[in-house]
Amino acid sequence: MEHFFLPKTYDVIVVGAGHAGIEAALAATRLGAETLLFSQNLDTIGQMSCNPAIGGLAKGHIVREIDALGGEMGINADATGIQFRMLNRSKGPSVRAPRVQCDKKAYQFRIKGVIERQPGLDVKQGGVTKILVESGRACGVQTDFGLCVRADSVVITAGTFLKGLLHVGSSSRPGGRMADSSSPLSDNLRELGFETGRFKTGTPCRINGRSIDFSSCTEQVGENPPARFSFLPVTEEFGEGELPELVRDGAFHVEQLSCWITATTPETHEIIRRNLHRSPLFSGRIEGTGPRYCPSIEDKIVKFSEKPHHQIFLEPEGRKTEEFYVNGVSTSLPYEVQIEFIRSIPGLQNAEIMRPGYAVEYDYFPPTQLQGTLETKLIQGLYFAGQINGTSGYEEAAAQGLVAGANAALKLAGRSPLLLDRSDAYIGVLVDDLVTRGTQEPYRMFTSRAEHRLILRQDNADQRLTPTAASLGLVKASRMTVLEKKSRMLEAAREIAANTRFEGQTLLHAMKRPEFRVEMVPLSLLVDLSPEIWELLETEVRYEGYIRRHNEQLQSIRTAAAKRIPAEINYSAVPGLRSEARQKLAAVRPQSIGQAGRISGVTPSDLGILTIWLKKHSSTIISSST
Repeated sequence: MEHFFLPKTYDVIVVGAGHAGIEAALAATRLGAETLLFSQNLDTIGQMSCNPAIGGLAKGHIVREIDALGGEMGINADATGIQFRMLNRSKGPSVRAPRVQCDKKAYQFRIKGVIERQPGLDVKQGGVTKILVESGRACGVQTDFGLCVRADSVVITAGTFLKGLLHVGSSSRPGGRMADSSSPLSDNLRELGFETGRFKTGTPCRINGRSIDFSSCTEQVGENPPARFSFLPVTEEFGEGELPELVRDGAFHVEQLSCWITATTPETHEIIRRNLHRSPLFSGRIEGTGPRYCPSIEDKIVKFSEKPHHQIFLEPEGRKTEEFYVNGVSTSLPYEVQIEFIRSIPGLQNAEIMRPGYAVEYDYFPPTQLQGTLETKLIQGLYFAGQINGTSGYEEAAAQGLVAGANAALKLAGRSPLLLDRSDAYIGVLVDDLVTRGTQEPYRMFTSRAEHRLILRQDNADQRLTPTAASLGLVKASRMTVLEKKSRMLEAAREIAANTRFEGQTLLHAMKRPEFRVEMVPLSLLVDLSPEIWELLETEVRYEGYIRRHNEQLQSIRTAAAKRIPAEINYSAVPGLRSEARQKLAAVRPQSIGQAGRISGVTPSDLGILTIWLKKHSSTIISSST
């Protein structure tokens, strides 16, 4: 094949235009990097391959953090949402999370327009087959049509397309998504020396809404007012053409669609058991490890055999389609078996399957091969983000894309990187878990993974992260103006609460009671501040003692963990370290004692030995490396 080089050279090339690629390209461009985004198919930019929803438990926290850092996912979900809910509203504030059911095609088309209109960002269709490398540094890419493009950095966000293989029963075909092709790029990455693995994920069938008997299902409606993702005021969040539709009287407005709840039956389970030998998951045809926290219906029937029912959510895919996503029955059983077991479910007795469920196997690259910036340790200027790192979910992918794209641009500009600590953000937890511990299964974020979750709430993501984003240039100055106004309103609410009597005491003291809820207070006492401000104050007041003690403990932990470990250290020269610790430390090459302590297999004793050795030899290491 003849090769030819594009005359133009870019600062950053992003490979893949899914949720990770979109945020990577936008972040790099907004930081001043001339960026090129490659997609195998321009018509599927930002496509929601699986569930047509954004957010949920812990994932909603990530989306609000993406928004606070200037990303686009939250705004796009707000603009194209068809149902809005705040999950766990009756529980503690650290586990409440927004979730938005989106119009699948509207989400995709809107984000495509955002990408194409972004100054400094070019978009091209083409499958990247090779990373160009010179002197240990990425310097461009080559496509399947022989086009070569030079760049100073490359971000790979290839999703499930790397050697993707689709399975429905005994039928298999190459592809990263139904009706799309797979990518051979992982062969090139292996040749470059990267370790690889194989994961699996899946999706349920889609059915025609006209064939559903909704009278046999339970309706689930959205919440009013809708819980948005973006911290921007509604009049600043949306484009001019969207304002009349989404904003009324200065408030966010959307006509919401219902979801519906049903459940499997013992008959459903019997049909699936009879056909387990026809599932590629159980016949041995699928080798990749699947997501433990989002199992297929076959897995559920086998692992939870004592359960007579499994809940199913019927979720509309958009306003202008009759397709419904059958959430809860991810499967790779043969088409005819899918029809049989679906029709054994109440409300779906006459269901017409429009698209079958399927499983997809794909290559991933263990993320311990990355630095905290998501730059690879093996090749400078090459970054990995999204499912290539072994994660699952749109939100986890988008967060990594933002981090990788921002850091690619920042490094080229000679600036300090975007590094978020575990105590700064769920995104910090995500990245640290990946690069320090790796993952043996598709990684999914949970609130339980965040040890600092009381301070990492979805309602304060802007307070935590927008100042950092502003200092880097990821957000416009107007974002800080909005945040400063919020801070002033929060202080005003605190002052009002301190001087307002409620049930025999100040409102501020009343807020500390476990049973207190802002909605108990007469509106006449709350003055003209938004409900969100009062809820935020209620949370801060009720938990301020816990938060103060937590911050004090956190400061001592940070001081102890901040000890830097030189990149040049030879762990075999550290006497007293156990063999396993040497191997793990040499593989991960942690940047600090804190990160070293989070590596599986490294004990407190190993850390003590390493800390003492560093204290004695740090000057020697530094002088030998200069």
